[in-house]
Amino acid sequence: MRPDDVLPHRPPFLFVDEVVSVEPGPSAVGRWHLRGDEPFFSGHFPGRPTVPGVLMVEALAQLGGVAVLADPRYADRLPLFGGVDRARFRRQVVPGETLELEVSVGRLSARAGTGHGRAHVGGALACEADLMFVLVDRGR
Repeated sequence: MRPDDVLPHRPPFLFVDEVVSVEPGPSAVGRWHLRGDEPFFSGHFPGRPTVPGVLMVEALAQLGGVAVLADPRYADRLPLFGGVDRARFRRQVVPGETLELEVSVGRLSARAGTGHGRAHVGGALACEADLMFVLVDRGR
């Protein structure tokens, strides 16, 4: 499955390049390949390009969206951020690296849900966070 098959996001704000596996509803595994030509690297930081932590959290949220939207019960909905708790950044991520993403969805109802995401590079934890989201109609 391609991420843009289920997510409404499009470049330059689609960060999940590849969905490795998905269990519709409960979980997903994916990757974000950092090529180095992403626009944010030129300003974050000149001479020492680093992936912003908030974009790592966004990539986890997008992968969580893949898991939720792959479930036919939620395919016509849009998951929006409701909150982030306990976000921790453990490792710098730089151009040329691949961020291995994994998200497990916790509570999930018709209107909202929770999840936990972890991002690794080469087996080393780079970021993890608890995610909260609300589900809205795609209409607007």
